[in-house]
Amino acid sequence: MPNQAVASVRAAEERAWPFAHWVLDDVLPPSVCAALLAWDPGADAHGGDTGGRRDARNGRRVFVTPETRRVPGLDRLARMFDAVEAREAISARCGARLAGTALRLELCLDTDGFWLEPHTDIGAKKLTLLIALSTDAGAAEWGTDLMTADGKPAARASGAFNSGLMFVPGDESWHGFVRRPIQGLRRSLIVNFVSSEWRALGELAFGSAC
Repeated sequence: MPNQAVASVRAAEERAWPFAHWVLDDVLPPSVCAALLAWDPGADAHGGDTGGRRDARNGRRVFVTPETRRVPGLDRLARMFDAVEAREAISARCGARLAGTALRLELCLDTDGFWLEPHTDIGAKKLTLLIALSTDAGAAEWGTDLMTADGKPAARASGAFNSGLMFVPGDESWHGFVRRPIQGLRRSLIVNFVSSEWRALGELAFGSAC
């Protein structure tokens, strides 16, 4: 079966400002989208104002793990990104060094009041891909804000359903989410490949170190 994520990565549009990033369309196949839309871990997993940091909700965050991969669509999601073909396509497109990395998939369910302070991803993350999965009216405006080093918004990724923003974390990859109304549920998937420095093994899609 063709790997839709691979095709989306290969066709991604490169943009340089305010740091190198790639814009993707139609990242996930319908069966995977359906599984992610149907997955409701409960109201406790929904988060509004977290003080600008996702780690403020540690213990209530939601990951694709060996247990949740019992759902066929979630298993397909994990295997699709962990495939050698996907890793090679990502590396070829953006230069990410994925050898020896493990796959981390986080489902985010943000509600009104949510915001993220300007930040760069920690060094253990070798690739970040953010996929928008919101279906509410106005969701196209709920994309990630790309920022300059002084924390000023410079561009905004699309929040359109099944679109993606991909970048290699580094000193210049400042991003966040400027507080704005969320009338509904901002659902998104964070795809990371992480190095052996990553210690939260329970967050990994295949439940093991690199």
